[in-house]
Amino acid sequence: MPYQLLIADDHPLFRDALTMALRTGELADCRIELASTLEETRALLQTGSEFDLLLLDLRMPGSEGFFGLVQIRKEFPDVPLIVISGSDNPAIIARTRALGALGFIAKSAPTAAIQAAVARVLAGDEVWPEGLPSRDEDAEMADTARRINELTDQQLRVLQQLQRGRLNKQIAYDLSISEATVKAHVTAIFRKLGVLNRTQAVILANRLVIEADPSLQS
Repeated sequence: MPYQLLIADDHPLFRDALTMALRTGELADCRIELASTLEETRALLQTGSEFDLLLLDLRMPGSEGFFGLVQIRKEFPDVPLIVISGSDNPAIIARTRALGALGFIAKSAPTAAIQAAVARVLAGDEVWPEGLPSRDEDAEMADTARRINELTDQQLRVLQQLQRGRLNKQIAYDLSISEATVKAHVTAIFRKLGVLNRTQAVILANRLVIEADPSLQS
């Protein structure tokens, strides 16, 4: 039975190029679905289709930095996942590993390298560039992911709003919920994350934010 892959990236040209790159050689008969936002990605994963691999961009609508990766791993822990990115920053790559990805592909990688990486992950292996920090250094990020995974989907959205500096009234408007509900979510967020106030919650959430990097804009 042919492999079923999902490419999640908001750049049509890159999606098309990656699709063509994968539909050659031993993967020539694979079936590929495409998504351009985090919500489209989640919707496709919720259809019940058994995807053999998700190739996830870190920057697309609804996926701010590592928040999208954390949400996908939380909701669909059994779907193998490779991160694709315009950056090959070792710190970013190490964080994707700590957050549950099975590999990393730079968008600048040659076609043959992309094909080989996908084939290795489909075979049950992991694919990481050389020179990354040891996995022991992933512990802090893994702990952050574990705590954030305790949040419900709505609480995660509220946390993202807190990270942006939004007030309770603004969060209530943005999420179409009451201010009292926002306050209840904030209280639950503090408890689940083991923090005492908004500042501490934002500091923790900031670990999932990718700092401005021109190479990530492509």
